[in-house]
Amino acid sequence: MRIIKDADVRKNEILDAAQELFNMNGFDGTTISAIIEKAGIARGTVYYHFKSKEDVLDALIERHCERLLEEAKQIAEDRNIPVMKRLIQTLLAMNGDKDGTPGVLTQQMHRPQNALMHQKTHQTMLEGIPPILMGIIEDGIKEGIFHTPYPYECLEMVVAHVNTVFDDYSDKLTGEALLRRIKAFIFNLERLFGAVPGCFDSVITLFHFENGSEE
Repeated sequence: MRIIKDADVRKNEILDAAQELFNMNGFDGTTISAIIEKAGIARGTVYYHFKSKEDVLDALIERHCERLLEEAKQIAEDRNIPVMKRLIQTLLAMNGDKDGTPGVLTQQMHRPQNALMHQKTHQTMLEGIPPILMGIIEDGIKEGIFHTPYPYECLEMVVAHVNTVFDDYSDKLTGEALLRRIKAFIFNLERLFGAVPGCFDSVITLFHFENGSEE
């Protein structure tokens, strides 16, 4: 008896197979035929959902962002966690490379030929992150931790800065140069949100920074 699956189920099966192959063989080392074989479905089914291998990658990145934002949202809404700890945990949940090593999706986004995909990811995060963090900042304002009349705008500035300095140029920042930018980032976070000095020091844990000169 032939099993008929929901279209979304089939689509996710294709994406799961593609992600596993991309992780093992890289994007360039994976073919549509390999994805079809791995997923165990008909060629026409793949092309019903995706026009090309690039389209599969685009959908993988979109799904990846959606899952990160949903995980972050669940943490952000847990008011049993103190404000600063909740903020850091929420930001950590948004980091797709949790062990500090860029995954295949991150590597592909940073390739020059995938510039449009990279831009789309940045836009998704710029639109998705501030609303999630807004509740935490508002709680911090109520508790007297933060003092700013522009919480949402400040969050947009922070996300835009992270997208450019710590994402687009991440491969060019190492050692002392990276440390200085992290310290400057923390310095400006305190001023943007009207927080006391040292309030954002734990933000450094987000960067998996290792350097003998760190103070």
